Amino acid sequence: MCICINCRHIKKCKIYKFIEEQHQGEIIKIYSSIFCPSDTIISVNMKKDKSNIILDWDLKECSSFAEKPNNWNIFQ
Repeated sequence: MCICINCRHIKKCKIYKFIEEQHQGEIIKIYSSIFCPSDTIISVNMKKDKSNIILDWDLKECSSFAEKPNNWNIFQ
């Protein structure tokens, strides 16, 4: 699971925006990517589903992480 969902920077983070684009997710219109976090590690897992290969992108480590539990709920 991506640690971004509990980070206070989720609304403005360039890495979160990148990961959402890789998931082909809809980027929220209030989103502005003005924050560039430092020392990030992105994990990409490959899963095979019948004849398709699915890539799952997650941020595993980030030196800029600032905990704010359930912060991802602002997008719903």
